[in-house]
Amino acid sequence: MKAVLIGFGYWGPNIAKNIKACKDFELYGICDIDLAKLEKARELYGGNVRYYTDYQEAISDQSVEMFAVALRDQIGQQVARDVLRSGRHLFMEKPMAANLADALALKELAEQNNVLIHVDHVLIYHPIIRRIKALIESGELGELIFFESNRANLGPHIKHDMNAMWDLAVHDLAILDYLCGGKDVLETECMGIKKFGEQEVLTYLTIKFDGFMAMIKSSWFSPLKDRTMIVSGTKKMVVFDDLRDPSEKLMIYDKGVNVREGEYKEYGKLEAKVRLGDLFVPNVEVEDALLNGIKHFAECIQAGTPSMSGPDQAIRTLRILEQADAKLKGVTT
Repeated sequence: MKAVLIGFGYWGPNIAKNIKACKDFELYGICDIDLAKLEKARELYGGNVRYYTDYQEAISDQSVEMFAVALRDQIGQQVARDVLRSGRHLFMEKPMAANLADALALKELAEQNNVLIHVDHVLIYHPIIRRIKALIESGELGELIFFESNRANLGPHIKHDMNAMWDLAVHDLAILDYLCGGKDVLETECMGIKKFGEQEVLTYLTIKFDGFMAMIKSSWFSPLKDRTMIVSGTKKMVVFDDLRDPSEKLMIYDKGVNVREGEYKEYGKLEAKVRLGDLFVPNVEVEDALLNGIKHFAECIQAGTPSMSGPDQAIRTLRILEQADAKLKGVTT
């Protein structure tokens, strides 16, 4: 399937590389209004792809079946709408939109034109996240109790058009949604602090589900880079540290709590005894999560089935972000 990338900026080169690596797609063209960026693309791909400064020219080529859009939201939304109206499948950078209304409008356009949208929630295609999902589905972790994610660094940018939560937590919300199977949110709370501008540089987001809860920290203002995630179940707990050596990123703790009636008398009828078991560090083969996602989208197009990170998942994550934003601003919803 012929594919055109629109936007060869920060993340665009990675998308182009992986579209080219996917056997189901042909990197047919690259579009950017910036001639310097197009020249960088030409240095990589030479005459093997077409180059555009006007995305409408690429859309007019009816042989193109999929467009990947990697642009800032204000521009990206218009381009995305034009792609969907033309009846082509759409690969979009996260977040799907800056607000829930725009995301719902894109979903409606896709349905009207019988095409698919794939949102680049790249981490749900990470092999370790898939392994954790398998642990949950097999029952090895037991019932979910707690999800905790810490995503922090010093910058690398303090953005003016979104806060740290919108920039960083969208990754963790997509993972959380994937792991729990899109469960309904019961309650959302959020707090943060603004410095160096009008956007929060640090946020703490807590989410209550039926039977378990989640806490997501997003920070542009930390002396240490942190990419850790903890998933706790009634039977076992897992830690995913994305900054560790590849062979040590996932740790499965056979630890938990046993509640026994009548065994202990000092503090009451029901008492809990901590269970300390073994630590297991499985070998998980290294894979490119972005390439996995692009391959998944190709399979969805061929089969006519929705993407795991399609509009529905994106809308669920955006709904949480909007609720959290309202809490930050003190708005009652």
